[in-house]
Formats: sequence, C-alpha cells, structure tokens
Amino acid sequence: MQRIYIILFFALAVTYGQSQNSLEGIVTDAETSQPLLGIQVYFPKLEKGSVSDEDGTFKIVGLPIGNYKLVVSSIGFQTYSETVTLAKGSNSLNVALSPSAIEMEEVIVSTPFHKLQRENVMKVERANVAELKTRGAVTLSDGITDVPGVESVSTGLGIGKPVIRGLSSNRVLVYTQGVRLENQQFGDEHGLGISDAGIESIEVIKGPASLLYGSDAMGGVLYLNPERFANAGETDADVNLSYFSNTRGFDGDVGIASSSEKFKFLVRGSAASHTDYETGGESVTNSRFREYDLKTGLGYQTTTLKTELRYNYNNLKLGIPEELGKRTSARTPESPYQQIDNHILSSKTSVFFDKSSLEATFGYTFNTRKEFEEGEDGAALDMDLVTFNYNLQYHLPKWGNLETIFGVQGMHQTNSNFGEELLIPDANTNDIGIMGTSHIHFKNDSDLQLGLRYDYRSIDGKASGPLGEEGAIEALNRDFNSFNAAVGYKKDFLENFTGRINLASGFRAPNLAELTSNGVHEGTNRYERGNSALTNEQNLQTDLSLEYGNEHIEVYINGFYNAVNNYIFIEPDGSTIGGNAVFSYRQQDADLYGGEIGLHIHPHPLDWLHVESSFESVTGKLADDGHLPLIPANTFSNTLRTEFSGSGSWLSSSYAFVTLKSVFKQDKVSGFETVTDGYSLLSLGVGGTVSVLDQEMKVRISGNNILDKDYFSHLSRLKTDGISNIGRNIHLGVSIPL
Repeated sequence: MQRIYIILFFALAVTYGQSQNSLEGIVTDAETSQPLLGIQVYFPKLEKGSVSDEDGTFKIVGLPIGNYKLVVSSIGFQTYSETVTLAKGSNSLNVALSPSAIEMEEVIVSTPFHKLQRENVMKVERANVAELKTRGAVTLSDGITDVPGVESVSTGLGIGKPVIRGLSSNRVLVYTQGVRLENQQFGDEHGLGISDAGIESIEVIKGPASLLYGSDAMGGVLYLNPERFANAGETDADVNLSYFSNTRGFDGDVGIASSSEKFKFLVRGSAASHTDYETGGESVTNSRFREYDLKTGLGYQTTTLKTELRYNYNNLKLGIPEELGKRTSARTPESPYQQIDNHILSSKTSVFFDKSSLEATFGYTFNTRKEFEEGEDGAALDMDLVTFNYNLQYHLPKWGNLETIFGVQGMHQTNSNFGEELLIPDANTNDIGIMGTSHIHFKNDSDLQLGLRYDYRSIDGKASGPLGEEGAIEALNRDFNSFNAAVGYKKDFLENFTGRINLASGFRAPNLAELTSNGVHEGTNRYERGNSALTNEQNLQTDLSLEYGNEHIEVYINGFYNAVNNYIFIEPDGSTIGGNAVFSYRQQDADLYGGEIGLHIHPHPLDWLHVESSFESVTGKLADDGHLPLIPANTFSNTLRTEFSGSGSWLSSSYAFVTLKSVFKQDKVSGFETVTDGYSLLSLGVGGTVSVLDQEMKVRISGNNILDKDYFSHLSRLKTDGISNIGRNIHLGVSIPL
C-alpha cells in the first residue's frame, strides 16, 4: 500500500509540475498601440484558449511542451496565426492586430493540419450556424443551401439531404462530433436526422475526400463542428427561441457549459414543432414535423492528455406530404410518416509527446428508422442500423517545414430488419483504410500537400424471401477495394493573389439498396430492382481556384471537372409490376463540371457596407450524352448587407440585409425528369444586440420569399406531385445569454 501512495504522489507531482507551463501576453491594436478587450486567443490543436481583459492581457495555463499553432482573432481585425514554441515554465508573447474589414478567419477542422482557410491547400467553405439563423433557416438542411456549391434534395421542409456540386446521397459523407453520421442515407427521402442546436459551424469539402475519409466521400464532406467547451474557469449559458410564420413553427434550445482547468462539461436540449407549410396559396397536407434533440459532452485535459466524450440523441417524427389541402393547426404527423431515432456516442483523445501526437476517435451510432403507412397497425418498415467506427492518426514530429500524418480508419456496421417491408437486407459491412498525407510549406509563400490511401470494404448480406418473387433478396457476399491519391498546390503571388490547384481521386462502393433492391419503394412510388454485379464508382477531380483580396474587395473563381467511372444511377426500364413502373440500377461513365464565382465589396472607410454576389453552376452528363438526375440549376445571388457596432447605449450592434436569389431554368434533365422553370426569391432581415433592463440579448427578424412567389425547386421530390415549395415565411428569433 505504501508503494501505491508513493507512486500516486510522484504522478501528482509530475502532473502539477507540467501544469505550470503557460503562455501569457498582451494584445494591442497595431495602429494605435492601445490594448484590446475580448480578443480570442486559442490553440486549435489543444482546444485551449483565453480572452483578453480590459488591459489586453491574457494567460493560458496547463500547456504541453512543443510547437503549436496559435490563433488570435476578433471581428474587425486581421486574424493572427503563427506556430508558437512552448518551453517548460512560463512563456510570453505579445500580439499586435491590424484592423481589417474582412470577416474573422477560423481554423478549418475538416482538413488534417488544422490551418486557417488562407493557409489551406484545399479550398474549404465554412459557414457559422448563428449566421445561417439570421437568414431564417428552418432546418439545418435548409441552412446549408446558403453555401455556394451546396444545395439540398428536399421532401417538404422536414426532410433534406446535402447536394455538393451535383452529387448527393451516399456520395456525400456527413461528419458530426468527429465521426461519420450513418442513418440509412441511401434513400432519396431520408434526411440528415440531426438538429442545428449545439452545432457551431459547418465546413464543406467540395470534391473527392476519400483520402481523408474513405468510401462515400467521393463527392465531398459536410463536416459539422459541435459547440466548444467553455474557456477554463468560465461558465456560459444561453437560451434561443424562434418562431416561423408560415408553419406556425416554434423551436427553442437551452444550453450550459462550464470548465475548470482540467474538467469540462456542456449540455444542450432543444425542441421544434411545425404545422403544414403553405405554398403561394395552399397548404401542403402532412408536411408537419416535430423534433427533440439532446447534446452533451464531458472533457478532461492535462498538459499531455486531452479527451472528450460526447453524446447526441435526436428524435424525429416526419409527415410524408402527398397532396394540397386546407390549412389545419395539427402538429402530429398522420400516416404516412417516419419516426427516426439517432443515438451518437463519440470519444476523442489526443496524447501529446514532445514533438509528436497521437489522436484516437471512436464512434458508436444507433439509428432506428420506422415508416408507418395509412391503414396499417405497426411500422411497415422498421430498420436498425448499428455502426462502430474508429480513426487513429499519428502526427509525426515536424521536420523543418514538413508535417506528416499516418492513420488507420475503419467501420463495422450491422443492418437489421423488423418490419414487413424490406428495402435492404440484414447485412454486415466492414471497412478498413490506411492513409498517409504530408504538407510542405516553402519559403516562397507556397505550399504542397499530397497523400495516398488504400481502402477495403466487405459486405455480407442475408437472403430473404422465396427466390423469384417480389421482395425476394438473394444472399450477398462482395468485396471492394481501391487506392486513392491527392495532390494540391497553393501559391501566394502578386501580393494579394492566391492560386490553388488540387487533383484528387475518390471512390464509392455500391450501397445495399443498389445491390439488392427488389420491390416497391413506397417513398418513391416505384418498383426498384438492384444489380448485384455493380462495381466501384471511381472518380478523378481537378479543382482550380483564384482569389484576390484587399481592404476594399474580395473576388474568387472556382472551377472543377469531375470524371466518374462506373457512375451508378437508376432509370425506368419500360416495364411495370403491379401498376408500378420498374426502375433498375445501371452503371455508365459520367462527367460533372462547373464552379462558383464570388464578389465581396467592403469599401474603406465605409466598413459597415457589404455588397456580396455569387454565381454557381454545375452540369452532369452521362457517356451516352444523357443528363444526370437531380443536378441543381444555375443560381445567381446578390446581397446588400450593413453592419454597425457601438451605435447606442441600448443597441450595441446591428445589421440589416436584403438578398435577391435568382435560380435559372433547368432544362438539362434526365430522361425521367421534367424541365423546371426559373424563379427569383427576395429575402431581407434586420437584427442586433440590444440591452433590456441590463440584460443583453440578440434579436433577429427575417423574411424569406417576401413576395410569396409560387415556385418549384428542381431538387424538390414533391415537384412531380405538383406541390410547390414554401411561400412567404417570417422568422422571429431571440438569443439570451444567462
């Protein structure tokens, strides 16, 4: 027993000694040399930070020894990003920030080296969820459509899934809490199944990301960053409330986060309820939905160890809209409807050595999907999907300007059926991938990033039903594998120009629905027939981007060409079974190409004025010159935005915007799609931070489709039923820190 006490004593002594490593300093204005208050000072890799006080001073304790990226940022100033060498004991650093009208830069988490966007070789779009809320987004899938190059395939308001440059479903991977979100996303009418409450920001990789994430990331990645823990020694709490006029919808969430030097905790609960939405003049029967969501996290951190455990429970009850009707106040969906439960448990641990680190992420997801049909007792479709995934990455010691990561990723997944209907069979899926990637920074303001990866996937599906009959599924035992590589180069030139070129390959193994379907899919009203002989989709994409920015203007041009071998698609074969058209899965080479152009004017000294324009286009064609289905129409968006700060004792900041979004006619359609006419939507909003009885709160008012335009989105699955998209919708919101 005495030996145990001696060991514990020395362990505590070592921990105590290590905890004395710290960084302190002063943040000042580079033009006035005055100290700055409220500046964020943050180590992204360590997830530790502080905020400067009235004297501009900050102090961060409990830091490991080594070289780590430090980011110092605030709205109105150019973001400071440098690698800092931390030695044992007390370290000091003073930072002078230069004023800037450009929005505050954030660290990109979805790429492996955690750099600011301007430092990244790969172009990644980032959107703050709080900003999306100011625009009146009803759901997360609705909000992501504000990101250039990103759209959503929708079934009413409650069901939506991301489309990145024309690719969707299993070709776009969604990550949340650092793990892949698996929720039967193969189905057209299967949405994200996650609330925006407790999500801080969204990052979008537009293009093959198989090097980083393996199969199913050939079209891109939607990376959801959870809200951060509070800074050490602080406790934060807030409540957020919203009302939507069109659906008479309410949603609200409340959260609290508290941290000591070592322990961290947060919890956030939310609820949403919506009635049927109205088009330009009619109500869409059974488009109502409700959602409950709980997110919680627990963290522990010392100088050499950082670990966190997060859990998310999401419950959705979604009506399946089928017709137009009279407006009702009903909020409970009627048959047909979906009931979905998602449990996401994740752990992320980082161990810091003197010059290297090891990161281990594990995820467990339990998804239950039930679909109830009219006139039937119990769930006609009842599927459980259990997924365990892991991601181990070792960050090698930095060698000069070379950073290298080696990693192993994998997944074990089990699908089980309990209902009368089977869309996909009981099956086990196993993945394993090995990857390596390096980033080199050259002294001539250029960077090179490259990597290589090998993946293996096996699918073992069980037979179901008498062979030869409707709904019968043969046993399946298939293996898939692929090598993939990526190389990218970034160069800063002519002072304000940045150029990027990226060449990456990706792949996707066919999913269970594509391999085994044999029956009527009620969600699409067609008989679907799979093809067990399907092979890997393999693509190669080239991305080019050019950016220019100064204190008055920012311009970007992004272009891409995506060649996909053995693209899997579904099309009618001309026959019918039981009155339903038969759709069969086929493969053919395909090409997608297009890009985005953007302009942001913020004339100095009129820093409060912003003029933003963007144009996005994508074309998808098959080798036989036919067009791919569900390709977004060309879109041209223009926004006039104003921002003010310190404008009064009761109004500390304010903003206003007006946006005109013009969507062009989509006449490049597949053989079983129809042409969609163009339309223009006018939106506007105002908001700000106000003080009422010494209580600060953020208030926002916005209106979408202000002119109550009756229109069809080309990506709406209700278009074939003659059901328009949502009409005028006024959003009122308030956020109150407690």
